[in-house]
Order: sequence, then C-alpha cells, then structure tokens
Amino acid sequence: MTQQATPARPAPRSKLRRVLPLLLTAWLVLEIWLLVQVGSWLGGLTVVLLLIAGAVIGGSLIKRAGRRALSAALEQTRDPQSKQPQTGTSLTVLAGLLLILPGFLSDVLALTLLFPPTRALWRAVGRRVADKALRSTSVVGADPFADAMRLQEQLRIHRPDGKVVQGEVVEPGSGPSAGPQGPDTTYRPPING
Repeated sequence: MTQQATPARPAPRSKLRRVLPLLLTAWLVLEIWLLVQVGSWLGGLTVVLLLIAGAVIGGSLIKRAGRRALSAALEQTRDPQSKQPQTGTSLTVLAGLLLILPGFLSDVLALTLLFPPTRALWRAVGRRVADKALRSTSVVGADPFADAMRLQEQLRIHRPDGKVVQGEVVEPGSGPSAGPQGPDTTYRPPING
C-alpha cells in the first residue's frame, strides 16, 4: 500500500499582493473617469494634445536622466576617489514613465517626484519601505520584495567610505597543486579597530 504525499500549503499572500489588484483597478477607473471629465470640459483634441505632450516630456526626462547617470558613471571610472553627488536618476526615470502613461493622475504623481520638497518625501518613504523589508521576519519566499532586499544587502560589501570593494580571498598554499590540509589551528590575535 502506497502513501500519497499531502500537497504543501502555499505560503500566505502578503497584504500588498492581496490589495494591489484592487488598487490598480481603482487607479485605472479613476484615470479614465478623469480623462472623460477633462475631455468634456476642455475638449477631446486638447486632452489628446496634453497626453502627447506628457509622453514627449516623459521621454525627454528619461533621456536626460540616462545621460546624467552615464556621465556620473564615466566620471567615477576616470576618478574612483571622487565623491559623486546623488544623481536622483531613479526618481526622474519613474517620473518620466508616469508622464508617458496616459492619464492625469499619473502626471500629477510624476510632478511630485520632480519637485525637490516632495521628492525628498518620496525618498524618505522609499528608504522606510526598504528598511522595513530588510527587517522583515517573514519566511523566505513569502514576500518577494523582502527577499530581494535581503539578497541585495547580503551581496553588498562596503568599505567604511561606502564604496564597493571587489575581491577574492586567496590563501597561500591553496590551489590545484596543494594537497589536502587540515584545519588551521594557528593562534591569531584579535583585531582591534
């Protein structure tokens, strides 16, 4: 007689994964309703021209942010010791994408990502969300965002000045020609620092 394995219960969905489809649906309905209202007030041609202008401005924002990121990366390769100011390209690219999307709510949200006072608020919110995800005690696999943040933190090795140090540990006498060795039992004094 064979026993059947009971299927494992899937991990419970996070609160965000349950609410996100409802929020996206509400956002789309509100965007369409607002487009219809503005279209009846200003006229259909004006709304189409505003949407095209938003797409063009969004594309130019993304292009400008890409150029700024490229020039910062080139400057960093020329002089690795130079202090690079934050370029803010991620928020600018997000604002450009929101401007490209048709709708006026996304355009208003994009403007909040571009103006310095509200941009600082968005940055603070992003840091808080990232810190919360890093401190999350959820099981691995239950929250993909928390898993990604933990993995990113594990992969980062920083010097005290914040720059990433690439390296590899090579022990003397180890390698393909070295024979099997036992554990290293030599005394090493503690590092004070």
